[in-house]
Amino acid sequence: MRYTNPMKPGAQNSETPARPPNCVKCAYFRVTWDPAFPRSCTVFGFRSRNMPSAEVFGTTGRHCPSFMPKEAAKKNPP
Repeated sequence: MRYTNPMKPGAQNSETPARPPNCVKCAYFRVTWDPAFPRSCTVFGFRSRNMPSAEVFGTTGRHCPSFMPKEAAKKNPP
C-alpha cells in the first residue's frame, strides 16, 4: 500500500474538501477486531469509536485531506 503524507504540501487531495468524506468508501478505511474501537484509518494510524473523518475534523478543524476512493486505489496499485 502506498502511503501519502496528508500534511505534506502537494500531497494527494491537498485541498480541504467542503464536506467530510465517506470513510466507508475510502481505500484507507478498515474495520478492526476491537469492539471498543471498531473503525481504523491506515493513513493516520489510529483506531476509533467514531468515523475517522470525524476524528480528523475534531483534531485538526479540517476535513480529511487523504480520502482516496477504493475504485481509484484498485486502478493505481502501489
